[in-house]
Amino acid sequence: MSDDCIFCQIIDGDIPARTVHETAETLAFLDANPLAEGHTLVVPKTHERRLQDLDTERATAVYETLHRLVPAVETAVDADGSNVAFNNGPAAGQEIPHVHGHIIPRFDDDGGSPVHAIAGSPPELSDDELDAIAAEIESGG
Repeated sequence: MSDDCIFCQIIDGDIPARTVHETAETLAFLDANPLAEGHTLVVPKTHERRLQDLDTERATAVYETLHRLVPAVETAVDADGSNVAFNNGPAAGQEIPHVHGHIIPRFDDDGGSPVHAIAGSPPELSDDELDAIAAEIESGG
């Protein structure tokens, strides 16, 4: 745990939260600054900064919690869908350096955008560049 991490303080019970689900490995609670009604965060109970810092067991636990809660969140607020996302690192907009997944309920005509709108202008890549990137990712980076 990290003494200066707000999510660790929530997990420890030092800061109150509207907890909606808890397992031995994860905690889920309503976002204090929601982007939509029912916006829920899922965090591992260990302090890990980025997704790649999670071991397989904890990553699986986070995904299992997300998988369980998506339909519950959507039903609770009568949402038409949801975005499920992670901001992984400061360049991606991660403000709190503790892994956390967002379940953001979406409603028809809510004015929001799809995930493809996050990164701004898409790059123009040739087939050769795409092939090189795919090969690099496949080899493990």
